[in-house]
Amino acid sequence: MSDQIFEFPNFKPPKMSMKLVLIGVAVLAGLAIVTGSFFQVQPEEEGLVLRLGRLVRTTSPGLNLKIPFVERVIKVPVQRQLKQEFGFSTVESPGRSRRGSQFLGESLMLTGDLNVAVVEWIVQYRIVDPYRYLFMVRHLEEASSSRPFYSSLLHDMNEAVMREVVGDRTVTEVLTVGRQEIESIVEQKLQALSTQYEMGITIDQVVLQNVTPPGPVKPSWDEVNQAEQQRDQLMNEARAAYNKVIPRAQGEALQAVLQAEGYSLNRVNSAEGDAARFNLLYDAYRKAPEVTRRRMYLETMQKVLPRLGGKLFLDEHADGVMPLLPLGELRKMLTTEPEGGAAQ
Repeated sequence: MSDQIFEFPNFKPPKMSMKLVLIGVAVLAGLAIVTGSFFQVQPEEEGLVLRLGRLVRTTSPGLNLKIPFVERVIKVPVQRQLKQEFGFSTVESPGRSRRGSQFLGESLMLTGDLNVAVVEWIVQYRIVDPYRYLFMVRHLEEASSSRPFYSSLLHDMNEAVMREVVGDRTVTEVLTVGRQEIESIVEQKLQALSTQYEMGITIDQVVLQNVTPPGPVKPSWDEVNQAEQQRDQLMNEARAAYNKVIPRAQGEALQAVLQAEGYSLNRVNSAEGDAARFNLLYDAYRKAPEVTRRRMYLETMQKVLPRLGGKLFLDEHADGVMPLLPLGELRKMLTTEPEGGAAQ
């Protein structure tokens, strides 16, 4: 197919007037000015307006105005709790978060007894003074795509304080009973440094996430912990047995002593009472022997006779009395008298 050239001798291209061009430029400039004059501050944020690099005002949450191309806005999350992770990183995924990489350069620490521990922790903080947070300290916190070389003032300060506190304690304290104390001391020291450096933040909490011995020595450490737990268990069982047996034996011994003392006191008091009664009786006998002798006889017979049963006492000189006595009934009474009674 051969090329064909069509010619239109009467065709002329349309000419755009300068007026339309100016109108289009004005419209675009107006849109840029309008869109650049408004900005939105979220409820948990506070906006700082900079005019040619100088802070001129602070804005509250909501829709605000600024001078386009002259003023710039920095939004600071003053109501949001921020955090930094040390020794590890958390990977955020839709609907959940999971543990990411581990950084031994941050978490590997030397304890006071020259042992090594892997300490991972989280620092939670809030921004209370946006001006100091942005302008009083350089490189307070900066994002970095290469975590092993991550460096900022807040990060370095946290790591230095944690190493100082861990270095003053033994590895056993760091791994077991001293964790809460370490968290409290690190939080206090970080807050003091933040106030001293005018960083504009407040430290809410320091949380030790994972404190373990290094991987190569972890099996040996687990064996030592297991042996210590068994030792503590045996000691607690022995202490429980001691507390069960010894107090009981002490109580029984005290009871026996008190019973012996009571018996001794009873015997002494009884003997003293008998001796006093005998002395009084002897004094009365010395004053009136016959009366005392008769009285003793009567009192004795009063105690003895009721135990002898029915008895009959006759005067040896009495005559003519026998036919009048109910001897048959007396014989029956004597034959049915309980064993141990005597008859006359």
